[in-house]
Amino acid sequence: MSRPLLFLDVDGPLNPYAAEPAKQPEGYTTLCIPQEPGIADEFGSYRSHRRPPRVWLNPDHGRALMALDYELCWATTWMSDANRWIGPAIGLPELPYVDFGDSLLNERPDGVHWKSAALLTYANGRPFAWVDDEQGDADHAYMAASYKIPALLHHVNPRIGLQDDDFAALAAFAGSLAQFSTLGGPGGA
Repeated sequence: MSRPLLFLDVDGPLNPYAAEPAKQPEGYTTLCIPQEPGIADEFGSYRSHRRPPRVWLNPDHGRALMALDYELCWATTWMSDANRWIGPAIGLPELPYVDFGDSLLNERPDGVHWKSAALLTYANGRPFAWVDDEQGDADHAYMAASYKIPALLHHVNPRIGLQDDDFAALAAFAGSLAQFSTLGGPGGA
């Protein structure tokens, strides 16, 4: 079985944008993104006329993510810009990313997050974990009804970002997939 996908959001999990504004979290460095059209700010909107966004990143997160048994993939409003700004700052190689195209930031009337359908399409029958700070009950219900392959929707508190217990939960989910493949799931007998 191929490794599961890890869909990784930037703002919230990697950049604890909701932390106390005047206090950089311990272990984090500050990255100021130059003002450019098409660069997402810490709230997922695009700025073309305001000061550059401040992003807090923990350089240890790249190594910790690479140690997990996943194929990493950006699932963020940053899309390809995550490879330009975020990945290098935390030691990640260039990663594939989900191109949200016309669905980018388009709210759905059913309350399902605008990323959900695109992630299922991208996963295309592979198990995955989705690390974000915006999933809700509607997303869990949508995934359960639409995707019969194991999927973990892992919420991260945007005030604190990824923590040791988050990495432990992701490792446990990836480890549980060996049993799935022996039961006849993708890559199984």
